Amino acid sequence: MYAAGVALAQENALVRRDGSSSEAEELTPADFENMDVQHFLGWIWVAFVCVFLLYQIIFHFVRYIRTVACLNNETQRYFATPHGLYAFFKKHVLDAPLFRTRHHREFKLSTAINIGTLPSRLQTFLLVGYFGTNVGFTVWSIDWSGDYSKVAGEFRNRTGIMAVINMIPLFLLAGRNNPFIKLTGISFDTMNLIHRWFGRIVVLESIAHAVAWIAAKVHTKGWAAVQASITHSEFIMTGFIAVVAFTFLLFQSPSAVRHAFYETFLHLHIAAAAIAVAGVWIHLKGMPQQYMMYGVVSLWVFERLFRVFRLVTRNIGSGGTKADVEVLPGDALRVTVRMARPWRFRPGQHAYMYMPTVGLWTSHPFSLAWSEEEEDLSITNMTNDEKGLPMNRQDILEMQKTSMSFIVRRRTGFTEKLYKKADLSAAGKFTTTAFIEGPYGGEDLSSYGTVMLWAAGIGITHQVPHVRDIVAGYANGTTATRRLTLVWIIQSPEHLEWIRTWMTQILSMPRRREILKILLFVTRPRSTKEIHSPSSSVQMFPGKPNVQALVDQEMQEGIGAACVSVCGTGSLADDLRRAVRNREDSWNVDFREESFSW
Repeated sequence: MYAAGVALAQENALVRRDGSSSEAEELTPADFENMDVQHFLGWIWVAFVCVFLLYQIIFHFVRYIRTVACLNNETQRYFATPHGLYAFFKKHVLDAPLFRTRHHREFKLSTAINIGTLPSRLQTFLLVGYFGTNVGFTVWSIDWSGDYSKVAGEFRNRTGIMAVINMIPLFLLAGRNNPFIKLTGISFDTMNLIHRWFGRIVVLESIAHAVAWIAAKVHTKGWAAVQASITHSEFIMTGFIAVVAFTFLLFQSPSAVRHAFYETFLHLHIAAAAIAVAGVWIHLKGMPQQYMMYGVVSLWVFERLFRVFRLVTRNIGSGGTKADVEVLPGDALRVTVRMARPWRFRPGQHAYMYMPTVGLWTSHPFSLAWSEEEEDLSITNMTNDEKGLPMNRQDILEMQKTSMSFIVRRRTGFTEKLYKKADLSAAGKFTTTAFIEGPYGGEDLSSYGTVMLWAAGIGITHQVPHVRDIVAGYANGTTATRRLTLVWIIQSPEHLEWIRTWMTQILSMPRRREILKILLFVTRPRSTKEIHSPSSSVQMFPGKPNVQALVDQEMQEGIGAACVSVCGTGSLADDLRRAVRNREDSWNVDFREESFSW
């Protein structure tokens, strides 16, 4: 590595600049060590991606083999037994909260002030490890007993170089179209967490870089020289502006600020990030490190252009994308979107919704609750009038439009405006132009013999597509699943109206009774008369469920490998995580939590 640095140094002169002048100097051993630090950090990222990619490849292969082996296997006993070492890893590392049981349940100072959640044990290990690695590289090989100005200069250069190189993964992880989500299988929620901590590392390194420069300048020339450099040197001024912008991003990033003023936060965040990038770009003019900024800027620009491209290709033409917004009981809305272009739907996906008449250019993520192909009557009538019945495949495709549905709970901001507009409209619904960006996410549960889906409130939108997909797969003989249980916790029976139409279709599907059981828990019934079970496969209960008891029952009656999935409140997710971890030593079960935090 050192020899490579020497060869590189022979081809490129390192240009250094202070407040008023610049000159090319011979490279010192410290400069070669800085190059090594860049390479070390790069290899750490490569190793991180490779480990998770290998993990994904192995378990995709395992699940594929399990699916094929279990298509005609009604017992699946071999796959019900957990592997001892992997079970230990899941229980104590992969699925473990940081301390005892709390992970997704939010810490709140009040009903309006949310200060975030605790990371999992694996997330903490990775974040603390990378943070510690950056601290170690920051002080590595610097002779702290040497001359004060020289030590400050070496520390300044080291922290500046590390801040720049860490900006590359920082901006790569910020985009919705992050390629590492598919490569590594890491969720968008976790990628957001990593992005936030990479940002904090960059900010701290930038501040350390500025403080080291100020300390050396004050030590040799005094505070007046600091002020003169900032006001008269483009090099120092742009660096100072970048540090101020980074510091603003740091103080803007806490969870309480993000959640209380999200749309304001987002716009200011993008503006401050752009100022910081521009400042660093000019600050590095003439330096080899400026080439890293090409990577940062190109990643950002490409991701934005790709999003615009997808928006245009999916939503423009054929009459455009339209959305029907309808008020539902329980402060909820059903948004049915008819796409201008076909959409390939998978369970577990989410999409970003733009409604210019309500939220201008802002977008908001929602889980896809339902999707189907329906006939476009306007095209059908035109075809019949002009050409008679459609005669070729293209005509038939043009007559089909993808219809997607979301259930949106009334909160604050965009959802509040949307609800009020629908509520004030005739018959409690209206139609408007929309733009849908996506799809993102998606997961396949067909390799599990036993699937247990948990939802609380609006979280049912994530689980309904899985129910339809698994029941259809069972009837067609394309899934290993032999036992499917849906547990939905709601406050009032009127919330059943959110998905009544879709559940009616699911309950009428072939062979549904052989595989599907639905358990409904109503936590705030107005009277006991509201609680009644339509059949043995659809049962309703008052109050909250005993999470551990239901998980244990599923373990006793389950078939083959199992998956427990949850989408709901933080307390429900934490209770399920604890219940599953209690049984991972004796049950081959995977835990999946669907969460979406900023």
